[in-house]
Amino acid sequence: MKKIIAAGVLALGMAAGVAFAGNSVMKEAQQHFKPIPFGIPELPGNPVTMEKIELGKMLYFEPRLSKSALVSCNFCHNVGMGGDDYQETATGHGWQRGPRNSPTVFNAVYNVAQFWDGRAKDLKEQAKGPVQASVEMSNTPEGAIKTLKSMPEYVEMFKKAFPDAKDPLTFDNMAAAIEVFEATLTTPDSRFDRFLRGEEAALTRDEQKGLALFMEKGCVDCHGGLNMGGEGYYPFGVVERPAKDIMAGDKGRMKVTMVQSDEYVFKAPSLRNIELTPPYFHSGKVWKLEDAVKLMGSVQLGDTLSKKEVGLIVDFLKTTTGRQPHVVYPILPASTNTTPRPVLN
Repeated sequence: MKKIIAAGVLALGMAAGVAFAGNSVMKEAQQHFKPIPFGIPELPGNPVTMEKIELGKMLYFEPRLSKSALVSCNFCHNVGMGGDDYQETATGHGWQRGPRNSPTVFNAVYNVAQFWDGRAKDLKEQAKGPVQASVEMSNTPEGAIKTLKSMPEYVEMFKKAFPDAKDPLTFDNMAAAIEVFEATLTTPDSRFDRFLRGEEAALTRDEQKGLALFMEKGCVDCHGGLNMGGEGYYPFGVVERPAKDIMAGDKGRMKVTMVQSDEYVFKAPSLRNIELTPPYFHSGKVWKLEDAVKLMGSVQLGDTLSKKEVGLIVDFLKTTTGRQPHVVYPILPASTNTTPRPVLN
């Protein structure tokens, strides 16, 4: 009886063009991937405390950090929508459109750096950028701190979150608090995570075939590890350059390093929760996950994936959707600053 079952499993795998038997797929996957840990990761030089988490959460949802008092971190990285904004490229101050798609904030703490080009070394440094970017919040550090100091509740919360600081309410501490809150936005316990921990039944046979294809075809070379990406930089278009509308004239990491070899190089995005975060790629020009998988097969791997193969890989990728963070929207302090804000046309 056992021989009959084993033969049937092998036949299913061979039908998809993948050697598939027993838990060999699990064993190989455990060599390439790690499950998202439970709990909050440690942050170098920024100890996690409940006071920082609560302050950081309020600041994350605080639109008054922007010049218009409209744009918050959550505006582009919506915690109720997979950690991004469901837009091709971000919308910011004065309804300007940013140049790139908003990456998800979920599990971003596990990335080697932040932004598509890696220009921020960590979430603390990243948190400072949008506040000052004219196309995003269009504010200044001085303006943001002036606003926060105008609200006594924030002044007290900063004192509690940074009790040893001579001046607790600073731009650096604002970013540090946001970093701590964002570190809580992880998505553990996906079905794929449970599979990696040894629960074979967590994935269906088709999903395991898709995982096997993902590894066999070479997708795992850029999208392995804990976050299934976010650990390195790679050219977009290893075999052939994607269409111009998808590239959107973006030179990638070369804008940061000024090194010619970094032209069209981007940080590989995390593929966790990928079904929740369309559209795809830095330009946000591809809306269907199936189209994104097919495109990556051709331009990165030089492989024309069949419709069946694409479907199986997509089936697998959907198993990476983890437990979404449960965030209660905070009640923000009443403002004592009644200065008129810019009108957004």
